[in-house]
Amino acid sequence: MEQIGWGLGASLTLASLPAMARERAGVMDNKKLNIALCGLGRYANVLKGGLAASQSCRLAGIVTGTPTKAAQWQSEFRIPDKNSYTYQNFDQIVSNPDIDLVYITLPNGLHKEFTLRAAKAGKHVIVEKPMAFTEKDCQEMIDACRKAGVQLAVGYRLHYDPHHIELKRLGQHKVFGQVRLIEASLGYRLAGIPPDDWHLKKAIAGGGPLMNLGVYCVQSSRYVLGEEPVAVTAQFGPVTMPDLFKEVEENITWQLYFPSGAICTSSCTSNCNVDRFYASADEGYFELQPALSYGPFKGRTSQAAFNFPVVNQQAAQLDDIARHILANKPLPAHISGEEGRKDMRVIEGIYQAATSGQKVDLTS
Repeated sequence: MEQIGWGLGASLTLASLPAMARERAGVMDNKKLNIALCGLGRYANVLKGGLAASQSCRLAGIVTGTPTKAAQWQSEFRIPDKNSYTYQNFDQIVSNPDIDLVYITLPNGLHKEFTLRAAKAGKHVIVEKPMAFTEKDCQEMIDACRKAGVQLAVGYRLHYDPHHIELKRLGQHKVFGQVRLIEASLGYRLAGIPPDDWHLKKAIAGGGPLMNLGVYCVQSSRYVLGEEPVAVTAQFGPVTMPDLFKEVEENITWQLYFPSGAICTSSCTSNCNVDRFYASADEGYFELQPALSYGPFKGRTSQAAFNFPVVNQQAAQLDDIARHILANKPLPAHISGEEGRKDMRVIEGIYQAATSGQKVDLTS
């Protein structure tokens, strides 16, 4: 049986502790975090596996505007009618003690609205990337959750993948010396996508591949270096599918400049497939390819290959969030709303640089 050391040369079994003492120790016997999924689109279906594998979370509710989806999910997860909401009656969730947290997997343009509504209802929040359209929006979301006394996380699943944990170690610990150059790019060919798909509509998507994929490239460079970029240059690429890309960019490339002198060059695209991360340091290199998608990832350094067992990124993320919330502890900084705000500051700078053709200062 697990024991708790008390730092005084003594230990007690968990079972011997009274309930309040166990709770203070951060142990919630048989307690799970009850989650409502808000938006039942593609990524919600990806999350099904994570919720099934989670040790500390339970899918207790849903929010959808599609009755057929509601019926399907209610049947599959035995969700009662009282825990099934539409976007119109969502605010009634305030009086539902069966829901602890709302996980927002809606299109980008709805992230802010439903984060604010969930916070007002007193529910903790996980919101998918990108957190919002602007840094200002992100700050409003952070402030609303803080005021409501609830916690706010961003769905940074790659922080829980062992390959990315290793990238962070190699870079921040300077295993191969100072990193000088990073190349991180992600793209998928979207030929054949319906022209009315929300990813092509600026009002709901906020932008093209930079908004939907670029956060992975920005994130990886920031956590591998352990630095914040100080400036950016950027260029829009050609439009090869004008019938589709009338409102948002099809291709974009950018260069981030860091205080150490490191440069990160990235491309996000909707007209070809790319998924790689490469870092060159003074005494070697390290890379992943595939790198920024769902894997399975393959890693290599200038000395040897590295490959870790496949983990369910979503389950690992959910369990870590649940452990902190159930123990009344602050969420880790690396998945916080503040982290989402920092990413959006960079993404706004990239758009500004690509539009103006000028180098943009990110420090002001």
